[in-house]
Amino acid sequence: MKLIVWLGNPGKEYTTTRHNVGFLFVDFLRDKWGFEDWKDSKFKGIISEWIIKWEKIILLKPTTFMNLSGESVSVIVNFYKIPLSDILILSDDIDMDFGKIRLREKGSSGGQNGLKSITEHLGTDGFSRVKIGIGRDGRYNVADWVLSKFSDEELKNLREKIFIDACENVNKWLQ
Repeated sequence: MKLIVWLGNPGKEYTTTRHNVGFLFVDFLRDKWGFEDWKDSKFKGIISEWIIKWEKIILLKPTTFMNLSGESVSVIVNFYKIPLSDILILSDDIDMDFGKIRLREKGSSGGQNGLKSITEHLGTDGFSRVKIGIGRDGRYNVADWVLSKFSDEELKNLREKIFIDACENVNKWLQ
């Protein structure tokens, strides 16, 4: 069993914000790969499942808000006893240029509060992660920037190029 977690904030007001690039991407991936519909769970989030090559893949969208993502992740990891090697977290990264994608086997949170929360709840940063760059605009403080909405052009670029490249990174991790 593999767990793929997508970080973001619940609620319509956050749907197309930079901090929600993980939620935007998982919806793209779920539709592209044919995962089942989202369903409520006891894991402080919504889940979707898929079987690939006889292995169950669970997608988890925490509904705890970004800064408390570790609460959701730790509940599902402990319930299913999922090893760290079978966990992939997808998040935004303000320190990477918009659209840049990076897959890492482990590493620091880089100041990303969702990753910090997961590290605190799991007691380690030894899980894989895919980061999608959202860039930084010096005219905004960090909180205002990550909660600002993508432009229509940025959303188009995400859906037509960046998310396709990110799918390749997820596929690489699955193999």
